[in-house]
Amino acid sequence: MLIMADLSKLRVALVHYWLVAHRGGERVVEALGGIFPQADIFTLVYDPERTSPAIRRHRIHTSFIQKLPLARSHHRAFLPLYPLALESFDLRGYDLVISSESGPAKGVLTDPGTCHICYCHTPMRYLWNQYHEYRAGAGALTRLAMPFFAHRLRQWDLASASRVDYFVANSKNTARRIRKYFGRESQVIYPPVDIERFTPRPTAPGQLGPASAGGGYYLAVSELVSYKRIDLAVEAFNRLGRRLIVVGDGPELPRLRRLAGRTAARNVEFMGRVEDERLAQLYAGCRAFIFPGEEDFGIAPLEAQASGRPVIAYGKGGALETVLGHDVGLPPEQSTGVFFALQTSEALTDAVARFEAVENRFDARFVRCHAECFAAPIFRQRMESFIVEKLDEFGRRYV
Repeated sequence: MLIMADLSKLRVALVHYWLVAHRGGERVVEALGGIFPQADIFTLVYDPERTSPAIRRHRIHTSFIQKLPLARSHHRAFLPLYPLALESFDLRGYDLVISSESGPAKGVLTDPGTCHICYCHTPMRYLWNQYHEYRAGAGALTRLAMPFFAHRLRQWDLASASRVDYFVANSKNTARRIRKYFGRESQVIYPPVDIERFTPRPTAPGQLGPASAGGGYYLAVSELVSYKRIDLAVEAFNRLGRRLIVVGDGPELPRLRRLAGRTAARNVEFMGRVEDERLAQLYAGCRAFIFPGEEDFGIAPLEAQASGRPVIAYGKGGALETVLGHDVGLPPEQSTGVFFALQTSEALTDAVARFEAVENRFDARFVRCHAECFAAPIFRQRMESFIVEKLDEFGRRYV
């Protein structure tokens, strides 16, 4: 039987769709790299300036897309080339391949004796569950071309799922999509949250106090893309006149600025990207965290909860697994947030009002304690156990 110590003797390849930012998917790659410091990393496109030192310590292999014009900034434009690029990676001789899948990654070709585990953040949204939203928001040329190449890419994506020996899903929500689109079962292992980066704001020596100890603003932290629905937050806070700070950047920023500028109050502030230390301060100082999108999992709400702050979230997707909603029968003292059922600015406005009615009863200590259930060491322990178990099972299968 394989034991934990033997993991260091394996030849391991980690495959991630692209390394051009530092978000939740990249944090999973970092954690996997911590388990396998000897691993090589394969990725379609790589930008070392926007990648963490923990990832840069590994030997990184890129695809031919890396050499194409504007690949780092416009990698999604090369979607039709992804299958060819992934299948060009030479993974001969590796004992274990772990693909990190959201854009395509699992489509690599491996030896019969290589165990392939896919950690799936979600099946590709723009091919499956959010295809029509992505197409509606695309430019005219892309909108015209999508039906032609998306159909073939779905066929390839489904076929490539058969190349995976074992699936891990980042949430029960994602596990349902894996079952629906790929017909495969998966083990749910929540992604790592770096809880220690965040600290609730104390209100008295040795105490964390009630969660209402935050400042006079609400906070949203997100990539500014359409499906994150930050527009709902801007519209709701325009109506409420409350102060909202938005951290993040993306193609939606100009539209969101125009939307925020329609009121005389000018109560919505866009801060762009901020350093980790400043982000931790913003989390700890807010009244509540605003989460209006439907996510596969969603790490930002847990970062807020690690800071002792409640979450006001759209009640669908990963938030149902990470937020304990007051509105589902739990008292505020045993809750970590409030849900709204409809993805509209009116519903979010109502949720803010419901939150403020019981704001003083949320307990920052309880909110923080709930977030600790998703800490990075728990991810590592569960992933190591899963990998050892499946490597043994895979080995017995081929004896």
